[in-house]
Amino acid sequence: MIKPPIPAHEAERLAALQRYRILDTARDQEFDDLVTIARTICNTPMGAVTLIDRDRQWFKSLQGLEGEQTTRDDAFCAHTILAPQELTVVQDARDDARFSGNPSVVGDPHIRFYAGAPLLSSDGYALGSLCVFDSVPAQLAAPQANALRALSRQVSRMMEMRLLRLQIDHHQEEHDWYEARLAEYYQQLEQANLELSEQTRTDPLTGLSNRRALTAALADAIERAGEVPPAVAIVDIDHFKMVNDIHGHAEGDVVLTELAAVLKSQFAGRGMAARYGGEEFVILMPNTPLQQAELQCEYLRESVSLLPIGLPISVSIGLAVHRDGESSGDTLRRADAALYQAKAEGRDRVVVAG
Repeated sequence: MIKPPIPAHEAERLAALQRYRILDTARDQEFDDLVTIARTICNTPMGAVTLIDRDRQWFKSLQGLEGEQTTRDDAFCAHTILAPQELTVVQDARDDARFSGNPSVVGDPHIRFYAGAPLLSSDGYALGSLCVFDSVPAQLAAPQANALRALSRQVSRMMEMRLLRLQIDHHQEEHDWYEARLAEYYQQLEQANLELSEQTRTDPLTGLSNRRALTAALADAIERAGEVPPAVAIVDIDHFKMVNDIHGHAEGDVVLTELAAVLKSQFAGRGMAARYGGEEFVILMPNTPLQQAELQCEYLRESVSLLPIGLPISVSIGLAVHRDGESSGDTLRRADAALYQAKAEGRDRVVVAG
């Protein structure tokens, strides 16, 4: 274990931290909500908003563990603040000289994976971090890293807004000016929430929409349908388990991302492609006649067989057109039944639901 060094300009950093008057305050639901979102996006059981004081690490929010503070020397986040512009990611703390002997690594909660995004003051000092951690080794995908950075900026904005509220209480004579500033920060927060909402509707590996986004889009397409109802196709990679078993999960991820790229190129602007789960993808084609939808699926099937990835890849596709009176779930179930028929008939084919 390596004791975290003191950052440059430590006196100025501590003065910036004290300016926010947030240490030893009560827990806030707003901060807890951001930690919950960070944990969900990064798929970890533990997370926190930490602030690094002179000799301690204090938790403004802590989930998955109990406690109010730890010593600064044992704090992962005391290392994170040393690089204010960078995300600190530790895939396995046992293999990192900074943390291998840390009490939280060798004992409860046996931390292995850690990712922390610095919380910056308005004048650029790193005050602490928004962090997630797990008791098993892990990696952080690029979309997850981007989301964690976005959330850390949101925590910093929340601290700024909290400070503004305190200042408003003490400067009633300047009420109008501070009200305008507060509205400006709320507008920034609203924009950040919109960006975050978009990230929570995206699959982190492929960059496609996820099941949640697809469900909303399909319901909207059905509601807006005119004379031509939407078509839905479920795409499944044939023998994908063998790809993972023989070539490894890294190669399996390459297959998934390459297929996602094909889906994006063929259906961008003409519908939606989403990762439904595992090796299954769903294509939503609004206002698309059945014959045209079937042709598009056949073209997709042929395109996949030509992917330059060094592996013989094929897909099976089940296609269904929404019927009056049925739910979006019913349409997906008919497409899924057609997919199973395609597999039963030998795979690498498109089957239209009856």
